This record gives sequence, structure tokens and C-alpha cells, in this order.
Amino acid sequence: MENSFIKDRLVHKFQDNIFGYEENFGVLSIYANKEYNLKILQYLHDDEELAFRFMKDLTAVHYPDRVGEEITVTYLVYNMYKGIELRLNFSIPISNPSIYTATKLFETSNWLEREAYDFFGVNFIGHPNLIRIMNVDEMDYHPLRKEFPLEDQTRRDKDDEMFGRGGDFHFGNMNIKAN
Repeated sequence: MENSFIKDRLVHKFQDNIFGYEENFGVLSIYANKEYNLKILQYLHDDEELAFRFMKDLTAVHYPDRVGEEITVTYLVYNMYKGIELRLNFSIPISNPSIYTATKLFETSNWLEREAYDFFGVNFIGHPNLIRIMNVDEMDYHPLRKEFPLEDQTRRDKDDEMFGRGGDFHFGNMNIKAN
């Protein structure tokens, strides 16, 4: 089964709800409407020719510069019979980071959705037990969102040369100036 066959089937079935696609390292990535995440996953699972019946991974990525679609939820599904992976991407706004759960379709998604909730704040509508699993319940933020600076720019007690910023690096007889 070729990636073009999968893409054509999805575009034919879901038409305008498929926004785009690309292929990297042999894996087809589909970009689609978040309202259709469960319908697309169900179609890929149930169709006898496609037969994507295993979810390998589910995660989220925070893109703070993409207004209205700051968080992308990514599913990696797998056809075990043909050894083919497919990546599905659904963008959601950070103001309402909600998408339908896939726990009834893929049991693997139960834990993975809880992890995406814990770290990115994605609300999986219909999830049976959407709770934090790695961070404490008292946390009032989601640590993998890019909402905070990486370091305190006001600190005066740090030496930039100790962190590889500024100064010279001396490797034997070589004298390399840092950028």
C-alpha cells in the first residue's frame, strides 16, 4: 500500500476537512479539521484495506506563534499487516484546547491522552479519567507549553562562559571564538 493511496482515500472521504499532507522519511502526515479527528481515526481503523488498528503514539506540540491553532495534537497510527505508519495532525486553539478522545477505539490512547493533558492542557472530550499522571495536581500550568522564558534574564550571578555563551574555547592548540 502506497502513501498516495492512503492520501487519496482520505481526501476522497473527508474532502475539505483534509487541509494538507506531506511525506517525510516515508511517513505520510495528514493535516485535518479537529472536529473530524475521531471520524478519521474510526475510518482508518475500520476500513479493511487501510486497517490502521494500532496507535503507536499520541502527543501534542505548542506553537505559540500560530494564532488560533497554537496546539497541534499528533497521532501516529500503524498498519501492522503492511508495516505502514501514518501521522495525523489536528490543530486546536490554546483558548479552548479540546478534541475528542480516541479511548474507545485505541486503548493505548488512554494513557497517552492523559499525558498530553498533563503536559499541554489538551482536554480530550469524553475521556474516562482525564487526570494528571506525572505532575502534581496542585500545578496550575502545563509545563511543556512555551509560555515562559527558558532562563531568568535578570540574573547577575551566572557566568555566561560557563554555559558556552561568549568567551573563547581552547581545544589544544586551536583557539575558537564563540559566536
